[in-house]
Amino acid sequence: MSTIDTLKSTIGKRGGVARANKFNVIFTPPTQSLLNLDPSAIIGALAGGASARSLISDPRDISLLCQGAQFPGQQVTTFDVIAEKHVVPIPYAIIQEDVQLKFLLTTDYYIKRMMDDWLSSIVNLEKYQVGYKKDFACDVIIQQLNAENVPVYGVKLINAFPTSVGGTELDQAQESAPLELTVTLSYDRLEPENALESTVSGIGAALDILG
Repeated sequence: MSTIDTLKSTIGKRGGVARANKFNVIFTPPTQSLLNLDPSAIIGALAGGASARSLISDPRDISLLCQGAQFPGQQVTTFDVIAEKHVVPIPYAIIQEDVQLKFLLTTDYYIKRMMDDWLSSIVNLEKYQVGYKKDFACDVIIQQLNAENVPVYGVKLINAFPTSVGGTELDQAQESAPLELTVTLSYDRLEPENALESTVSGIGAALDILG
């Protein structure tokens, strides 16, 4: 029979318990979704007081503003086969859940505008055209971090894109409450990554962002 001391020893030798607030989300949406249309940035670029790069929002802000994420669940689907007078489940596929991300909205509505533009790149309602997935999908990396903010586990969502952008509720009674935006992502498949693999993926994604 296990004791409290045994449990504490097991948790201690494995680095402690995982914390829900220690996570990181890394992705770079399509370039058109990162355009910074803030009037001050446009005026500064036109006047020569700022570089053209100021018109492209820094995708690292996405990670900082992400307030919630999840590792998607997976379910093996089966069909029943009668074998020796009883039913045996036979697996044939895996269903992977969509992922919800929760973002903090800033006064300039950066995340909201980015998601609106991203959706427009998927389905153009003016032209009634659907884009090519290679042009609007991207890989999304979700990492669990330890106390030192080092990845210990992660998943990579291959060819992810938003399928739902939640509504934003405005309320006179909520004077100081921050606004949040919930986004649902679909993807082709997920790749679980161990600590080393997730670290390498994160570094690669960061280099792409900085490049």
